[in-house]
Amino acid sequence: MRVIGLAGWSGSGKTTLLSRLVPELIGRGLRVSTVKHAHHAFDIDQPGKDSYVHRMAGATEVLVASAHRWALMHELRDAPEPDFETLLAKLAPVDLVLVEGFKHHPHPKIEVFRRANGKQLLAPGDPHIVAVASDGPVPETALPVLDLDDVAAVAGFIQSRFPIGPVFPSAERERADGR
Repeated sequence: MRVIGLAGWSGSGKTTLLSRLVPELIGRGLRVSTVKHAHHAFDIDQPGKDSYVHRMAGATEVLVASAHRWALMHELRDAPEPDFETLLAKLAPVDLVLVEGFKHHPHPKIEVFRRANGKQLLAPGDPHIVAVASDGPVPETALPVLDLDDVAAVAGFIQSRFPIGPVFPSAERERADGR
């Protein structure tokens, strides 16, 4: 699987760019997954739901499934946070994984930068940043600067930098899936 991250300070527009890139890349025939790192406690479960009761009872993992999706919740129960590679290995194979967060991990990243945010550019201190997506000029970098609002151009950069294509053309994928 190819992996590229979106790095940047809070409020720079990483989530907005990611949410626009996913359908753009899917429209180009790629299978795309995302990984998001949270710096705080989070919960995808709701008090009062059976799965929540299972977790609160002490289950290490709770898998919830329906005809539309499934989710696996794994409680660390004071174990250390898994590293990036361990988490990536839990994903089903796809053409591309877009990562939001894991800013200090050494995977290729596009920095999302807005000068109005008042934060320093990350690129000078991170050799894994391969381009900057910004809402204006960024003269202090020699890296390619992409227009943050031109999602097609950002997707094109990703595809040119990391030559990727569908694992199967759609008709072959359907045959492989038994359809």
